[in-house]
Amino acid sequence: MRTSGVTDVVVGMHPNDHLCWPFDDFAEFRARAAEFLADGLELGQRACYVARGDDLATHLATEPVLAEALRDGRAEVVRLEPRSATATPEEQVKVYAAATRAALRDGFTGLRVAADATALVRSPDSLDAIYRYEHLIDRYMTAQPFSAMCAYHRAELPEPTIARLNSLHPVNNARCAPFRLHATEDGIALHGEIDSVSLDLLSLALDNATPERGALRVDATGLRFIDHHGLLTLHGYARTNAATLVLRSQRSSLTRLVSLLGLNDVKCVR
Repeated sequence: MRTSGVTDVVVGMHPNDHLCWPFDDFAEFRARAAEFLADGLELGQRACYVARGDDLATHLATEPVLAEALRDGRAEVVRLEPRSATATPEEQVKVYAAATRAALRDGFTGLRVAADATALVRSPDSLDAIYRYEHLIDRYMTAQPFSAMCAYHRAELPEPTIARLNSLHPVNNARCAPFRLHATEDGIALHGEIDSVSLDLLSLALDNATPERGALRVDATGLRFIDHHGLLTLHGYARTNAATLVLRSQRSSLTRLVSLLGLNDVKCVR
């Protein structure tokens, strides 16, 4: 089971968890990245630290567990190169998929990455690619032993961008997005609250949630609230993509709302 929620810790995560970690201070980011990677080493995963700058190994060397892992090859550091920002989302996913397979061949239980991904947001034009990448890699994680902490420096990005990035991760450390949309093995899951204020953000988050086999399957069991605007947005997105909206929820109120709106083509399941 993957973790979903708002947290202030990075330990105790599962082998395929996906965190968004906006940060204000680079020292704080390096400390949390070290904790996240050390936690992965305890699970038998290979650890990889991706960031900007030089002499990255010194960022981790103060943590004894990581210093030893760097020496014996269980951990590595990768300098974020400018060319990384030009790779397509699909190419980036393939890179991490190959690295995960390599880790498994080498006897590890999987791969864990902590990355300062701020530099990938080069311009407003690059945002759609970043958002698509975050959803694609999240979908990859649902079935593979790959976990990641995607960190973004607040001072370099507008708050709406931080909010949208947060909304595309099952786990984050900031309550700047009212909901979280993330991948499941057969569709998407929604957690939090969706109302008229968050409709634009919901529409943006749905952009890459491609329905599969003619159905948009939405696990809504983690939603505390959704109003008719949010439900109509989900329904409209499904219809635009020639798909049937399938809602999974334990709340009878959601089923009643579907009935009241006359959405006869929506399937509600428990």
